[in-house]
Amino acid sequence: MADPRFFQRTASQSIADLCAGLPVDFPASAAALKIDDVAPLDRAESNHLSFFENSQYLDQMQSTRAAACLLLPIYADKLPPSVVPLTTDNPYWVYAQIAARLYPPMDALQGLDAASFQSIAGNLIHPTAIIDPTAKLGQQCVVGAYSVIKAGVELGHRVQLGAHVVLGQGVTLGDDCWIDDQVVISHSLIGQKVRIYRGAKLGQPGFGYAFYQGRFTPVPQLGRVIVEDGVEIGANTTIDRGSAPDTIIGAGSIIDNLVQIGHNVVVGKGCVLVSQVGIAGSTKLGDYVQLGGQAGLTGHLKIGSGAKIGAQSGVMRDVEAGMVVAGSPAVEIRQFGRQAVALAKLADSRNVGKKLVNEGSKNHDNSTSNINK
Repeated sequence: MADPRFFQRTASQSIADLCAGLPVDFPASAAALKIDDVAPLDRAESNHLSFFENSQYLDQMQSTRAAACLLLPIYADKLPPSVVPLTTDNPYWVYAQIAARLYPPMDALQGLDAASFQSIAGNLIHPTAIIDPTAKLGQQCVVGAYSVIKAGVELGHRVQLGAHVVLGQGVTLGDDCWIDDQVVISHSLIGQKVRIYRGAKLGQPGFGYAFYQGRFTPVPQLGRVIVEDGVEIGANTTIDRGSAPDTIIGAGSIIDNLVQIGHNVVVGKGCVLVSQVGIAGSTKLGDYVQLGGQAGLTGHLKIGSGAKIGAQSGVMRDVEAGMVVAGSPAVEIRQFGRQAVALAKLADSRNVGKKLVNEGSKNHDNSTSNINK
């Protein structure tokens, strides 16, 4: 169902091959059934695989024309008879694995003429790229058009750089990193299997100034950005280097587009930061923290592991591990709910009061009018 101009699909695969090694159960009689593509429930055809996880789409699941459907075991008997049930405890996660098998991750050469690249010491380098002679590249790396690799840079094996990427002096990237077009990285040490999407900026100076005699003077930012293994960083996200300690992004964390992370911030492992989150300097997040879109955190806070912060929240105090907060200023989620109800009641009471005043005024006007008559 994906547009072939942008996405390259593999050949048809059997259900057995697509589900190999995944926590899925299916009838043995369906093992050889060929699947051409994945598709949503309401658009799937007889050669497609779909998934069902949200009960909101129960009607679509019960009427889907897909060849097979990933779903929880309790829903298997609700599928149309023609649809093969692929039962699993995590349909969406399994769907992600299968979709990736049908649509392997793109590489830096996708859509380009590979013949225009030069093969140099086991790497493919575009002739317009500028690489300092002191830089070290591993094996099977790809460096795209007009990219710049400065002195002392070290790339691991199979690193892929898109077009117009700039790697500042001394930057290191581990094996299997994928850096999209127009990414700029300086003062950073990047782990393995890190993906950085288009336009992201890492390692620029943090927002640190000293005020004296009516003027702001920039404070030298002498730290680094440390990105651990398996991190994904979204388009146009910015991560400032530390002022003296480092800014650290923990292993497996996922950062959405347009996120701002200030100097000295520490993000634990497995955290999720949704778009337009802003984290001020020196705030520390534990492991598996989740920040909703446009949440703002002031500086020097401690956010405990497993905490969840609602969208558009303004966090001005520490948050304990496992706590769920929302609002601005952010409060515990149940208190936020009570505040919202109280505010709604207050607004209603004021509306009632205004209505009574208006009705009283109208009655007074009518009485006066009758007297004058």
